[in-house]
Amino acid sequence: MTLREKAGQLNQRMYGWDAYRRTSDGGFALTDALHAETERFAGLGALYGLLRADAWSGVGHTTGSGAEAGAELAHLVQRHVVEHSRLGIPALFVEEVPHGHMALDGTVLPVNLAVGAGWDPALYERAAAHAAVELRARGGHVALVPALDIARDPRWGRTEECFGEDPYLAARLTEALVRGMQGEREPGGPFAPDKAPVVLKHFAGQGATVGGRNSAESELGLRELHEIHLPAAHAGVRAGAAALMAAYNEVDGMPCCGNRALLTGLLRHRWGFDGLVMADGLAVDRLARVTGDKVSAGALALDAGVDLSLWDEGFTHLEEAVERGLVSEEALDQAVARVLRLKFRLGLFEQPYSAVPFPDPAVGRELSTALARAAVTLLHNDHGVLPVSTGSRIALLGPHAGTVAHQLGDYTAPQRPGTGTSVLDALRRTGIDVRHAKGCALTGDDLSGIPEAIAEAAASDLAVLVLGGSSARTPGTEFDANGAARTVVSEMTCGEGVDLAGLRLGDAQYALLDAVVATGTPTVVVLIQGRPHLVPDMAAALLTAWYPGPWGGEAIAEVLLGLAEPLGRLPVSLPRSAAQLPVHYNHKETEYGGYVDDSAEPLHSFGHGLSYTSFAYGPPRLSGHTVEADITNTGRRRGRSVAQLYLRRLRTPVWPRTLELHGFRAVDLAPGETRTVAFPLGADLRTAVPPGTVVEFRVAESARAALTAVPTQSFTAPEETPL
Repeated sequence: MTLREKAGQLNQRMYGWDAYRRTSDGGFALTDALHAETERFAGLGALYGLLRADAWSGVGHTTGSGAEAGAELAHLVQRHVVEHSRLGIPALFVEEVPHGHMALDGTVLPVNLAVGAGWDPALYERAAAHAAVELRARGGHVALVPALDIARDPRWGRTEECFGEDPYLAARLTEALVRGMQGEREPGGPFAPDKAPVVLKHFAGQGATVGGRNSAESELGLRELHEIHLPAAHAGVRAGAAALMAAYNEVDGMPCCGNRALLTGLLRHRWGFDGLVMADGLAVDRLARVTGDKVSAGALALDAGVDLSLWDEGFTHLEEAVERGLVSEEALDQAVARVLRLKFRLGLFEQPYSAVPFPDPAVGRELSTALARAAVTLLHNDHGVLPVSTGSRIALLGPHAGTVAHQLGDYTAPQRPGTGTSVLDALRRTGIDVRHAKGCALTGDDLSGIPEAIAEAAASDLAVLVLGGSSARTPGTEFDANGAARTVVSEMTCGEGVDLAGLRLGDAQYALLDAVVATGTPTVVVLIQGRPHLVPDMAAALLTAWYPGPWGGEAIAEVLLGLAEPLGRLPVSLPRSAAQLPVHYNHKETEYGGYVDDSAEPLHSFGHGLSYTSFAYGPPRLSGHTVEADITNTGRRRGRSVAQLYLRRLRTPVWPRTLELHGFRAVDLAPGETRTVAFPLGADLRTAVPPGTVVEFRVAESARAALTAVPTQSFTAPEETPL
């Protein structure tokens, strides 16, 4: 290969939606822009977002490719690339799959924060496998999936993309994601036609940016980085992830995509990762602030360990960078080899066109609804106001009650009319007496709809307020060149580029809540949100569903009516106010930790979630290399409890955290039933507990409960931990 051809394999410079246009007969025509791009490098290494549809790309149902036409478009582009490559090298089609494939007619799943609330890796693995089939059936190859960001500041607009605040929970869900998308296979072996290599993002520490501001600096010590922000990535690498995406933020003074200590020293040398490293959008060009120009910025990123650029100019000049001696041709060859190896593992040289049939949409809907059902979390339930009594008249109020649009989260393609189920739709289908009034919008201070809501609440047995936020983009949104929102429009309160200084809902939502509670009608609040928002502890019951996806309304209605148990557990701690931040359960243990003017304790702790029954936890016991505990359903209904194993260090060479999650098991029990839950202490404890460390274990239903739970006998890790 020539230097020009090699450089071309490391670039995905153009936006995929600029590669085609719809023709009058409903087909597709390739654009001059695609012709120019393939001519530039005598081929095409990769193309991002060929099938993407959203407000930023401007692709909708009249201009894009639906489920049936996706493969046709991908085949047309691939044929052009192969024919215009001297060596017949096919392109990688790289697509966003944050919670389902971000394409027209793709199954939309609940966002990662909702997946985290489910605490169910097996269910998530099945959903990820379905997403992989949809991607490959449309001709896509590589899935970009957020998994590695740890939520440490809920003001960050991308909190919804995190599995939660805990590294252990995130690691288990990341493993499930890799297994589901990529399948079980030999290390380095070929991918099945219905499986997709995954790019885990973002590596590393992006969830800890200062002030919760997107892509700002991360002030992390090495211990905090390794204990909190790297375990999910390490788990993904061990599970066989094909690629990782370098994050925007810096680590120890150097942005991740230029950080050789991170990408080469740690990732490749220490962890043995031999897959692909991709830069985030336009991140390489930002290095020019360090190097002085974009040519040397590209050289710095390549030498640091980046293999594939996204929209950057710097990587288009790699031929010049090698000729000027800014980076070695050996470094270029290594990166090209990794890109080509992934294409060979996908079988693109033998079969460049997809032959996978599009799966049954009903299967996707079932999986999406199951994830939503697992995520609905009951936070408090005074006097057993839930589930709703038979024959009750319900006033269903609030800006989220009758709409599906704001249930979907960021990075979602436009939905066809009629897709999904709102809470109102779902309740009406059950035949229950429901009176509806919107009351107010998500944002703003318009109170004109509140009198109608008050009247409905006063005439009902129960008022259900569906409040929250939205990450919905509209065509009027202004976007940065990397797709982040530059200006907030309409009712956006979350998503990439939408960082908040506070955590309040829109003012009118609080006015609506005050007015409805004042009627004296028992009131339930349901929060549909992408980050924790502040809600006064006024309602008789409070549930959160995060962004539950198109059919989340069905899951919420089932829980309200008692047709399903509330299964969710909090993946993040819920603060009382933004002034408390940061607030998470696994902070360092200190003698002083409170505020004079407020509590330092969160409103609800990590792992918290109620059921419609009750459970009693017996004292844990250490049996060999297993921790066991008996759990009894002490209530009158069948229900599920998520038993959580926490480690507490008593004597340690470094300052300890208050608690650390090291296992969880869901147990389903009939009334009066007792079951023993066992937690094997496996290999992951070797790295977590250095020799000589004295620890105890606690089994409880939340982090807060674990603080007062009876511990096991103390355990001293031997010099050679035989676990």
